[in-house]
Amino acid sequence: MKTRTVCILGGSGFVGRHLAEVLCARGVDVRIPTRNRERAKDTLILLPTAEVLHADIHDPGTLQRLVRGADAVVNLVGVLHDGRTNGFDRNHVQLPAKIVAACGDAGVTRLLHVSALGADESGPSDYLRSKARGEHAIARARDAGIATTVFRPSVIFGRGDSFLSLFARLGRLFPVLPIGGADARFQPVFVEDLARAMDGSLDDPATFGQSYDLCGPRVYTLRELVTYASRLSGGHARVLGLPDGLAQLQAFVLEKLPGRLMSRDNLRSMRKDNVCGCDFPQVFGFAPTALEAVAPAYLATEQARSNRFSGLRHTASR
Repeated sequence: MKTRTVCILGGSGFVGRHLAEVLCARGVDVRIPTRNRERAKDTLILLPTAEVLHADIHDPGTLQRLVRGADAVVNLVGVLHDGRTNGFDRNHVQLPAKIVAACGDAGVTRLLHVSALGADESGPSDYLRSKARGEHAIARARDAGIATTVFRPSVIFGRGDSFLSLFARLGRLFPVLPIGGADARFQPVFVEDLARAMDGSLDDPATFGQSYDLCGPRVYTLRELVTYASRLSGGHARVLGLPDGLAQLQAFVLEKLPGRLMSRDNLRSMRKDNVCGCDFPQVFGFAPTALEAVAPAYLATEQARSNRFSGLRHTASR
């Protein structure tokens, strides 16, 4: 059966917006629940076949109504920081179990789930351990006759990301950036490659019941990525790698500040290299996009926007 209607949970986020664009471009009806419809008004609401709904996906009854009538459900929900309301267990473990139950009750037979590279119940961080438990919940969908596919991407880059774009902004502001985990290794994957792989898997039986690690073509240290983003955005920041004790202290301070740029759990995640031990899966029929082929365009846009605002402030004598 060809997929005509997809419900994307977490669809108002970074990956969700790109996936929605890919699906709508080929005429798929996309249903996107969100707690903040205003957040989506400038992007998702403009897509021709997208329906953005205000809803609480953690409520089982609401979730069942949302997925009913969909040919497939995509779960993109994830949080980088634990907390009382946006906790790892609530979003990474309990929610996948609720999604499986809702799909079973509503008769949905296709489910895509985005986990994280390095998800492991014995992993170094609460984040990675919770992601592994979420995968176990998804695996139980097979007992309900639901075909699942799990994606484990490395750190994701692209237009609108909160990874390279953050380093670019910091690199313009500060001449020296003290960073914990500077030698941690990553293999970033392009957001549009992830969206394309997910789209291609929807109707491909070869991907049913499979899990895929997804990475780009090259491995970088965090130090290299921060330096690269800084240079592209017009900055000249020098990265100062912190020893473990100072890195822990920095993370402790940052997790208490608004925005939570870093946490001690994030730092623990970086003890495990975020790289693939395999090539990009051939089943998707394309090679992954190099970071250098994409990042200059959108980070240069960030620089131009910053320069424009600086010029306006100068004109206004501010």
